Amino acid sequence: MLHGKVNAVVGQAGGPTVVINQSLYGVIQEAQKHAHIGKLLGALHGVRGIINEQFYDLYRQPENMLDLVAQTPASALGATRDRPDREYCERIFNAFRKHDVRYFFYIGGNDSAETANIVNTIAEDAKYELRVFHIPKTIDNDLLVTDHCPGYGSAAKFVASAFIGDNLDNRALQGVKINILMGRSAGFLTAASILARQRPDDGPHLVYLPERPFEIEKFVSDVEEVFDRFGRALVAVSEGIVDDQGRPWTEKVSVLKQENITQDAFGNVQLSAGAGSLADYLAGTLRNRCKKVKRVRADSFGYLQRCFPGCYSEIDAWEARLVGQMAVIYSMDEGADGSVALVRLPSTTYTVGTKLIGLKEVAPDKPPTTKQMSEEYINQAGNNVLNSFREYVSPLVGDLPKVGWFEQIAQM
Repeated sequence: MLHGKVNAVVGQAGGPTVVINQSLYGVIQEAQKHAHIGKLLGALHGVRGIINEQFYDLYRQPENMLDLVAQTPASALGATRDRPDREYCERIFNAFRKHDVRYFFYIGGNDSAETANIVNTIAEDAKYELRVFHIPKTIDNDLLVTDHCPGYGSAAKFVASAFIGDNLDNRALQGVKINILMGRSAGFLTAASILARQRPDDGPHLVYLPERPFEIEKFVSDVEEVFDRFGRALVAVSEGIVDDQGRPWTEKVSVLKQENITQDAFGNVQLSAGAGSLADYLAGTLRNRCKKVKRVRADSFGYLQRCFPGCYSEIDAWEARLVGQMAVIYSMDEGADGSVALVRLPSTTYTVGTKLIGLKEVAPDKPPTTKQMSEEYINQAGNNVLNSFREYVSPLVGDLPKVGWFEQIAQM
């Protein structure tokens, strides 16, 4: 059992979000209230900073600066895409032992939970008392167990707001518009685009997710049908769409265009690198096959979705701070380790609580290692998201811009 004040380290990893610094501030704020943590050290660029022993004393900053940092998007300590193996985690553990670190708070996705679990196991094997806590974040919203992930609500608000504007643009200058959005294996972010629908003929009219195979012939047919009905079409496509063999379309398009296929640090095809090519390919296919459509445009939202400061969900910010605070509170329980999960509570109004779950529950050894959209939210044809999804996502996003139109013109 730990006695007296001991040192703690907090780090940030993976893709930044609008509210990731709220979780950091939650850790700092709560740690200052309790006697069991002495120094709280921030690891610069996550685990890379730990092995390089690049630590920053987080108690040295004035409160007004911490408040401002909390409201600032992206990772204030810097992040990393390093995916530590056992040998790398041994170096992390050795750095902790050298600096007498007894608490480790790691803000990140499922890979960060995996890292936390390996470090925790190494400490147990060495009989070194180290308490490890994973604090969730990801705009993909694909972590297991937790109802949703801090960072998702604000990114979803960006997507919904962008589609409100794009829908108006598409209504004014009619044609087909395709938007490619982030999401490797889960369509939560792309699905949030349906919040842009404020009237029956609003887009997105078609939504394609990684959860269902994407067929180019059906895509062309779907767009033609929507265009015949509305005289226009607004389409949301996840960058992670796959064919019926599970092969990413970004990879297929890169082969067709004889482009280099790049991989990330985890060995996955780098979808963000090919999203522009995917947009161009889908737009080009429609231009070639749908002669009735005179105007086809396509955009890839790319990294803009992650840290846009103008789309800040208040509930997302509050929950991001909450999971950071709760990680410190859970650390007061003897022998506790794990990941902080958000739990949606039964209530007539939106309410959440938290629970501490095992690190392996978030980062299991066997698939599935991530969560996907529930089938209940996807239409049978696999080309749209049902309005029932609004009940899940709306509370996480908050208020969106309202728009007006001339009814007589809209009916012409």
